[in-house]
Amino acid sequence: MMIHVFLLLSLCFSDYGILPVASLGINYGQVGSNLPPPDKVLGLLSSLKITKAKIYDTNPQILTTFANSNVELIVTVENQMLAVVMDPQQALQWVITHIKPYFPATKITEISVGNEVFTDDDTSLIGYLVPAMVSIHGALVQLGLDKYIHVSTPNSLAILQESFPPSAGSFKSQVSATMSQYLQFLANTGSPFWINAYPYFAYKGAPNNVSLDYVLFNKNPGMVDPYTKLHYDNMLYAQVDAVVYAMFRLGYSGIEVRVSETGWPSKGDPDETGATPANAAVYNRNLLRRQMRNEGTPLRPNTKLEVYLFALFNEDMKPGPTSERNYGLFQPDGTIAYNVGLSALSTTSSTSSSSSSASIFLTSSADKAAKMRYQSLVYWMFVYLLAFQVLLRQH
Repeated sequence: MMIHVFLLLSLCFSDYGILPVASLGINYGQVGSNLPPPDKVLGLLSSLKITKAKIYDTNPQILTTFANSNVELIVTVENQMLAVVMDPQQALQWVITHIKPYFPATKITEISVGNEVFTDDDTSLIGYLVPAMVSIHGALVQLGLDKYIHVSTPNSLAILQESFPPSAGSFKSQVSATMSQYLQFLANTGSPFWINAYPYFAYKGAPNNVSLDYVLFNKNPGMVDPYTKLHYDNMLYAQVDAVVYAMFRLGYSGIEVRVSETGWPSKGDPDETGATPANAAVYNRNLLRRQMRNEGTPLRPNTKLEVYLFALFNEDMKPGPTSERNYGLFQPDGTIAYNVGLSALSTTSSTSSSSSSASIFLTSSADKAAKMRYQSLVYWMFVYLLAFQVLLRQH
């Protein structure tokens, strides 16, 4: 029996550093000409032990493929559909068509109504947003799905008028009226406030004034909010807390803030300072380590911050600067775009019948030291138990 216990513990420790992270998800974008099919993507997510993903539509092939898997999915009502689903009957039809056939076999946990609506070039979308969310939620209630599926929307940080220091966080006046309605909806339904937060943009905009170590989660002096005296050692947490304070200013204090997108590009145009494989690897690796600790922000230290990494793949058909097409951890053929601490167990070309497989290894020197201490502890436990068994036999 003791041998069995020792073997079991040894197996547990041999897997040290290859653990699923409950508060970590990833964005699965599809704006590419050569992306792998959904079954290969599901295999990749499983090998990475990632159990949360977000897609930017309701692709039926993905929803069908992800059925009976352990991956929770956030799906999206595209911006151009908001005016349609404002109508409760149209919203009900949308849910009946796009959600009901797949749930619960496919673990759809949230419907994202639009994406960055408050800052979209089409300003008419702002007026559609809350009515569309109310109608979609009403359809879920009618079908008995509202207990399982939340309704929210991701927001750009450009909704903030002020974000520094975090305690000065406030929303732009032009969105405050609709923002109050949106926050009331979230409070009523228990849904989270999602933000797309990219410290990369702050560094790119002012590389001489923004500390690279601060935005990359590296060791640095950080900053102290002069009003709250809270210490921030990275920009992402400061950005999240700025949103919390902005909600405070509108009278909402109990809504959870989650990060729907964050990441760092591995390639950019000449004027895109900092867009390098090295910086992308450091940002995402350090972020993953933070997520493994289930950290909260300085303002909400006891609430683990849920984060969705952007993105799973490089997407060659996205418009805009070069960086837009180079946020992926992986190339479309499944090979690693850069070393972020994702160790490939096997890598095959896109023409191979077998899929690539990888696992998350995040073993810093501190992690390795901890592993050695744990293994030493198990070893001496085994020695003592073995000696105790010998003594029992002698008596």
